[in-house]
Amino acid sequence: MASIFNALHIGYSGLNAAQIGIDTTGHNISNAETEGYSRQRVVTAAATPLYIQPGAVGNGTQITEIARIFDSFVFDRYTSAAQNKENSDTLKKNLEELSTYFPEIDKVGIKDDLQSYFNSWQSLANNPSNTSLKAALAQQTQTLSQHIQDTRSKISSLQSSLNDQVKVNIDDVNRIAEQISKVNIEINKAEAGGANNANDLRDKRSQLELSLTKLIGAKVIVGQVETNNVIDSNIAITQGSYTIQVGGFNLVDGGSFHPIGMNSTENQNGYNDLYYERQDGVKVPYADRITGGKIGALLELRGSKIGTNGEFENGFLQETINNMDSFAKGLIESTNNIYAQSATTSMQSNQLGFSDNQSLLSTNENFKAGTFDLIVYDINGSEVGRRTITIDEGTLINDSPMTNSSIVGQINLSKDDNKDNNALNDIDDMLIGTFSKPQNIFQIDFKASFASQGYSFAIKDSGTNFAGVTGVNRYYDGTDAKSIALNQGLKDDTSKIKGYQSPANGDNQTALDMVQLQFASVTFGTEFNKTSDTVYGYFDNLVTKVGTKTNSVVLSNDSITAQFNAIKQEQDSISKVSIDEEMANLIRYQTSYGAAAKVITTIDQMMTTLLGIKA
Repeated sequence: MASIFNALHIGYSGLNAAQIGIDTTGHNISNAETEGYSRQRVVTAAATPLYIQPGAVGNGTQITEIARIFDSFVFDRYTSAAQNKENSDTLKKNLEELSTYFPEIDKVGIKDDLQSYFNSWQSLANNPSNTSLKAALAQQTQTLSQHIQDTRSKISSLQSSLNDQVKVNIDDVNRIAEQISKVNIEINKAEAGGANNANDLRDKRSQLELSLTKLIGAKVIVGQVETNNVIDSNIAITQGSYTIQVGGFNLVDGGSFHPIGMNSTENQNGYNDLYYERQDGVKVPYADRITGGKIGALLELRGSKIGTNGEFENGFLQETINNMDSFAKGLIESTNNIYAQSATTSMQSNQLGFSDNQSLLSTNENFKAGTFDLIVYDINGSEVGRRTITIDEGTLINDSPMTNSSIVGQINLSKDDNKDNNALNDIDDMLIGTFSKPQNIFQIDFKASFASQGYSFAIKDSGTNFAGVTGVNRYYDGTDAKSIALNQGLKDDTSKIKGYQSPANGDNQTALDMVQLQFASVTFGTEFNKTSDTVYGYFDNLVTKVGTKTNSVVLSNDSITAQFNAIKQEQDSISKVSIDEEMANLIRYQTSYGAAAKVITTIDQMMTTLLGIKA
């Protein structure tokens, strides 16, 4: 039965609803600039009426819930766009830095040094005995070599920096994923029984989800999405089971957390390798499964798969380093192959990376089938002996017992090279080839007395690249962009640089051949990735790859950024607090509170009148 006290309760319910509305509005206003906060709305409904004659009598208002204005569908698009933007921003930043290492467009850099280097050889060809020109050539060679080394070193340092960033960001991923698992437990506790909405906790989780997705491109999988168009068409909340996956493996299962592991001790360069440890204890390689977010970009540049040699087998920076090494190796070998034709009294190879029982053509070196000639000159530069050495499928550097199929065996073979029936003036009488183990050093020397008589010898190649690969009588030391340098003996005494082929006065053939090298076809790369190009052409291609990749990412970044801004604006229009709207709500609730207070005042006067009648 309705009573005056029930009417008092009705007024109180209005006061309470207005008060909670003011509290919620104040909460929204105070968090207007809080990142990730979703505005909240008080949802009210008529309280259960009193059923009397002649009908149902209103019983005031009740608060059914405080709803979070949040659309999971829009948020999913927002996190996906944020992931793409973070990935693109990371690629753009690092590729733009990489591009600065190749300032070729400004007529400075390695290509300009190459031009000056070949010009120095041309100057020496014009005056092959001028010691000052030899010194200038040596200086330009060191400038070119140092620039190649510095460029590779910068790329390698950038790769190491990205490797460190991978560790820092994976630590962040593990920290955030663990936080999400803890928040999930708190949400379940807060919402147990379905009586309350853990709005602020859900905001916290969404913000953590966004941060995680930016880092690693995580995929959030939930049981279902529930909408509430009656309250607000923008409400679509995820409910039920909760999982976060990256690369097909779960990082978060409800309240459980599964970290990404890192190991830097099992590879010789100390790179941070990633793994996922399954429940059965098996460690699954994980880096190549991560493709999204900032870490995906870092791995795309740094590399995700570490080879047995400790270097990455993929990654754009590693590809660029490999191209720099191939460029330097091609320059070293082609130059050394030409320089070996300049007559000398002794030749010694680099330390070779293959054994003496391995066919030269089966090694991962740029040997080619064909022949080269050993030529001996007298003191006047006249040819006094020549022997052709053959390289085919069965040719070794050395063998024991000695046969005619090895390089050493062919050099030491007793043979009438001059066709004069004289057994004392042939190549095997003047020269001796040796191969020392375990140093793996190949060497050719004059036998006693020939050098003192002014004799000298050279290697004239016909396509085998033998002298270039082995580095006998070399102009360059080193085998790649990290180690390329002017031969130490020539650096110590630049007057030893030879522009001639034979020691005849005025001979400048080697210097001329060096000049022509800039236009010749050179083999770059290794056994499984060989290409032929000019020195300039290969380097231009290397630089073009960097420039094209950078330009593509920059253009793509503009599009991705525009898309992100549009989706973020949509997300903000749904969930972000509008101060104007909240101030209007505040006035509305203030008016409602005053009206409810007037109801109570009126009832109070009614009760006073009623009590006065009794008196």
